[in-house]
Amino acid sequence: MRVLNVPVPPGLPDAWAGWLAPARQPFFLTGEEAQALGLRAVLRSGVTFTPEQRDTYALWNLRPEADRVVWLGQEDWRALPPASRRALLRAQVRHGRAAVPRTRDFADLLPHLTGARFVWWPSLVSPAVLARVLSTGRPACQSQSVPAEVWADAASLLPQAQELAGTWPRASGPNCFGTVMGAAGVAGAAEEWMQREPFEAFLAARTRPGGQDDQPGTLLVWRDVAGAVQHAAVTLGGGWALHKPSQSWMTPRVALPVDDLIRSCRTRGWRLYRSRLRV
Repeated sequence: MRVLNVPVPPGLPDAWAGWLAPARQPFFLTGEEAQALGLRAVLRSGVTFTPEQRDTYALWNLRPEADRVVWLGQEDWRALPPASRRALLRAQVRHGRAAVPRTRDFADLLPHLTGARFVWWPSLVSPAVLARVLSTGRPACQSQSVPAEVWADAASLLPQAQELAGTWPRASGPNCFGTVMGAAGVAGAAEEWMQREPFEAFLAARTRPGGQDDQPGTLLVWRDVAGAVQHAAVTLGGGWALHKPSQSWMTPRVALPVDDLIRSCRTRGWRLYRSRLRV
């Protein structure tokens, strides 16, 4: 199995299916909404979510007022009146919860679904569904198109870049900062949820200002208006670059043409800076 032109290790699709469509999943509501629907809710502040739940449901995007959590299994869902299910779906979209896809986007794979939107349950997931969920809106990895001489020229500065390019993380956590540090040879960095502080320390110790996009070892670093680092990638030379789009289990480490990578990272309020790895 390949997704985004990246080979998927054995066993990982089963993990993906469990993260995307667990037997029991959270729905986020205000207290008034939960009461109106007659659903038993708990305070969101009292719930600990796994990293995979955080990324599956985009918990960072939830509106503060949706401070209640209702846990439902598929049978609980089916037992709700149709009007309650529709109200729940509308509320999830309104409050910013992810994994509430449009029915029309999966009509060919799941033709029996009705309504405008739905939520994922184990009975709905197949390899084709997983491939579509993970590939929609994301550019495919082009590591196989990177010339051998580019990898060879980059190896002195980026000894682990070729090994990392075109690989999936084992779970949520590994992110852009760790990918850049790992490509530069920092042991274990690519498998961590690397935080801003150690990445800033890496920049201070291992880079100097400047760099060119067509040369290996130029760090592309995006910062917000307050100066906080938000994303990072590294050039491989020859017009190619490497990054991991997010810390989510849904994104692999990909090699792309530099211009395409920069274009895919454009975000309002972010500014791109460049620095170069020290020899």
